Amino acid sequence: MNYDEIIRNVLNENRYKHTLGVVKVATELADRFGADKEKATIAAYLHDYAKPLNYNEALKVIEKYDIILDEETLENPELLHAPVGMAIAKYELGINDEEILEAIRYHTTGKENMSLLTKIIYLADLIEPSREFDGVEKIRKIAYKDLDLALKISFDNTIIYLIKKNMIIHSDTIKSRNYIIRNLTRGKK
Repeated sequence: MNYDEIIRNVLNENRYKHTLGVVKVATELADRFGADKEKATIAAYLHDYAKPLNYNEALKVIEKYDIILDEETLENPELLHAPVGMAIAKYELGINDEEILEAIRYHTTGKENMSLLTKIIYLADLIEPSREFDGVEKIRKIAYKDLDLALKISFDNTIIYLIKKNMIIHSDTIKSRNYIIRNLTRGKK
């Protein structure tokens, strides 16, 4: 399946360029940390597949495939594209690999006990070359050395940003951060 062609027909030019950046970083991180590069490529290409859908279109996909979502995701249109994209990848594109589907599903919030591939897609989405925000260069450097430390810093930044904007913080992000901190702490003992 030609994933580049598939997403080129769905995404606008900026989102397409972003996705190519995610593919580049994801394959580099997969190579660096020993993850499956083919899975990283597929997940990276498809991570924002549902991004162009508006809220009502996304809800129709959720209803069509009986996707159960928590209130936090349903309240935040910015998060909705991840589980919807996972459903489209599974039911319409025939992706049955659970690791790829998890990486697509949790690339916006993270999750407790993330797989290596999920960590890679989460970070690749955040640090691909066109992303610009305070601290991104630091996270880029750390990501190629220590995925968990890069994730911890990323979660910290996201949580602080959401607090400043008076927005809801998804419980998966809190659980992800706590899980990473516990493992970083255990690794230092």
